[in-house]
Amino acid sequence: MKDGNAHPRPPRGHPGPAPGGPADAPPIRPLRVGLITAAIVAVADQITKYIVFVGIQPPPYGGLDVTSFLSLVSVMNRGVSFGLFSSGSPWAPFILTAIAATVVAALTFWLRQAETRMLSISLGMLIGGAIGNAIDRLVHGAVMDFVNLHWEGYHWPAFNVADAAITVGAVLMVLDALFVRKK
Repeated sequence: MKDGNAHPRPPRGHPGPAPGGPADAPPIRPLRVGLITAAIVAVADQITKYIVFVGIQPPPYGGLDVTSFLSLVSVMNRGVSFGLFSSGSPWAPFILTAIAATVVAALTFWLRQAETRMLSISLGMLIGGAIGNAIDRLVHGAVMDFVNLHWEGYHWPAFNVADAAITVGAVLMVLDALFVRKK
């Protein structure tokens, strides 16, 4: 390496990488990108839940209308996504949290081997969403949901930032698998 060039000189007769090409791109650090994404999602999830449940306190029935299709409601979801597998068992929050911890560990292992920034971000969104909802289960015994989308009498099940991140993360993961070129 001469003249402050960060790249070794290519062999004679080989033009080398074009400036601004893949060799000049900084390497992705999948673990760092994913963990930062996970932290942002988990913190945003907890902050929005605090603001809605403590600061705004929408009534338990009816909610606070934000637009003609969006309301803030106060729902304690004792099951998993969209209220599925709700149970009155006192062990349910701990069992669901243990499952979430196992999933987070597996996703973190996968994250260390991610080949694209999109996959790192999508895994981080899944991890952060799982952590955000697990915190609720441990602290409150249920997940705090508050976003209620509705149109013409149809109501989508209430959800939160963690749920949205999990959904977007899953979609990004599929898009990454289908369309993003790997190394």
